Amino acid sequence: MSNSIKEISLSGRKIEVSNKEMTFAERIYLPGILKGMGITLKHFFRPKNTIQYPEEKREFSPVFRGRHILMRDENGAERCTACGLCAVSCPAEAITMVAAERKPGEEKLYREEKYASTYEINMLRCIFCGLCEEACPKEAIFLTQDMAPADYIRDGFIYGKEKLVMPLEEDSRVDNSQKG
Repeated sequence: MSNSIKEISLSGRKIEVSNKEMTFAERIYLPGILKGMGITLKHFFRPKNTIQYPEEKREFSPVFRGRHILMRDENGAERCTACGLCAVSCPAEAITMVAAERKPGEEKLYREEKYASTYEINMLRCIFCGLCEEACPKEAIFLTQDMAPADYIRDGFIYGKEKLVMPLEEDSRVDNSQKG
């Protein structure tokens, strides 16, 4: 009965394992070394995939999500009304804002009576998922095709309104590219 148990194979494929002696070349690993050197030489003479970053720019996918930008309307006023939906929808909890009421004389700066006096995105926490962009009812925040710049200090990765709000000079160029 013990012989019949050894004969049973669960997969239906029985493999005989032999214990053959290694040759001298196999014992000194010569075939393995030559095979590895052949692969190394093959890669050595192939064209390199490296790009020289500041001079050469890599082409990104059309759905690439890069640096955030807070949009302005056609009159140059900030679109953000500090509703907080972008902060609530952010899975990384990277967005913080403080709401304030518009004062008399600031009608040209802010669209609504309520605006974000402080708007910060912690880029170290951001996962560039785009949920903030989808949640915004006023279409105030967008992720651009620009890559977020590097920095050496942690405070440089916390983007305030000075880095996020679209400058007035680029108003029409960026607004039209986001619609198309």
